[in-house]
Amino acid sequence: MTKDKEKIGAVMVAGAGIAGIQASLDLANSGMKVYLVEKGISIGGVMAQLDKTFPTNDCSACILSPKLVEVGRHPNVEILTRRTITAVEGEAGHFRVKMTRAPRYVDLDKCTGCGDCAKVCPINIPSDFNEGLSERQAIYRHFPQAIPSGFAIDKRGTSPCKAACPTHISVQGYVALIAAGKFKEALKLIKEDNPFPIVCGRVCNHPCESVCKRGDVDEPIDIMHLKRFVADLDLKDETRYLPEKKESNGKKVAVVGAGPAGLTCAYYLAIEGYQVDVFEALPVAGGWLAVGIPEYRLPKDVLRAEIKVIEDLGVKIHLNTRIGKDISFDQLKKDYDAVFIGCGTMRSSKLNVPGEDLQGVVHGVDFLQRINLGEKVYLGD
Repeated sequence: MTKDKEKIGAVMVAGAGIAGIQASLDLANSGMKVYLVEKGISIGGVMAQLDKTFPTNDCSACILSPKLVEVGRHPNVEILTRRTITAVEGEAGHFRVKMTRAPRYVDLDKCTGCGDCAKVCPINIPSDFNEGLSERQAIYRHFPQAIPSGFAIDKRGTSPCKAACPTHISVQGYVALIAAGKFKEALKLIKEDNPFPIVCGRVCNHPCESVCKRGDVDEPIDIMHLKRFVADLDLKDETRYLPEKKESNGKKVAVVGAGPAGLTCAYYLAIEGYQVDVFEALPVAGGWLAVGIPEYRLPKDVLRAEIKVIEDLGVKIHLNTRIGKDISFDQLKKDYDAVFIGCGTMRSSKLNVPGEDLQGVVHGVDFLQRINLGEKVYLGD
C-alpha cells in the first residue's frame, strides 16, 4: 500500500446526539482516535432536550449525563463543535473532510463555565433549546451539564441601527444596558467607538432611528436622546467615565488639529499607552464642534466636558500653535514617533456668484467661526 493510500487510523463521527456519542465511545475504547463533529455549541442532541425517554419513561438526563462526562474526558475523543461538513472526498480508509467553523465568540480555553456572564447579560431572547417556551440570555449554554461547558454567543448579522451609525456603535447593546439600569456600562460601550457621545446626543442627525425596526410596529426608539441621557454622566466629576489606560509604551505621537478627528485619535492612542500632544491653530479645542455649531445647538460647557475627559487621560492640547509658523513639521517628525494630521475643513471657498464680494456678504463658515470665537461681524449699515 502506498503512503498516499495508507489508512489513517482515525474516525470522524458526524452528529453528537446519543447515537454519535455512543459510537464515539465504542470506537475510542477500541483504540481509535475519534473526531466527534457537532453543528451546535454542545453535544447531546435531542435527548438532552427530553425529560423522559419512550417507552420506559426513564430519566433522559440520568442516561445521557454519564456518557457526556465520559466522552468529554476520553483521551481518544476530540469534540469539534460549531462545525458544518461541506465536503467529503476520498475512499474507505482515507477520507478528507472539509468543514466550516462558526465563531463561538467565547474562548473555550479561558471560559470556566461559571455563568457570571449570563447573569449580567441584558439581552433576553427565546430559547431554541426549549423550543421557544422560555427565554435565555444572548450569551448562553443549553444546560448546566453541557459539554463543552463554555458559553457561546450567536450573532445573526449586523443590526440596521448599528449599520446606519457612522461610528458603528453597538446601539442595541447600549439601549439594552440602559433598559437594565446599567448606565455607566452603557456609556462605556458607546465610548468604545465614539469619544463624543455628549455631542452626538445633541447634534447627530440620528440615521439609526430611520432604520429602527421598532418603527415597523409603532415608532422608532429615541436612540439619540437615550445616548444623551447616559453621556451626560460625563458632565459631572462624580459620574464621569474615564476608561482604563494601558501602561505607557514610551512612544510619543503628535496630532495636528484638535477637531473631532484629531481628538478622537488622541483619545484612543492615550488609552493604548501613548503620550499624545495635540497642536491646534485656533484658541479653542474642538474644531468644527467649537466654532461651526451655534451655542444653542451645542453649548460650550458641554463640549468642554467632553474634551476634559480626553485631557484627563493625559492628552496635552497646545492651542494657538500653528504648524509651519510656531513649530515646524520637521521638528514634529524629529520629536515624535508618529504624526497624525487632522487639519479640518473649516476654510471658506469662493462661490463665484454675482455679488459675493459686496459689503455685508459673509460666508457662512467664516460667520460661524468668527461668532463662536467672540468676534463682532460687521454686516454694513
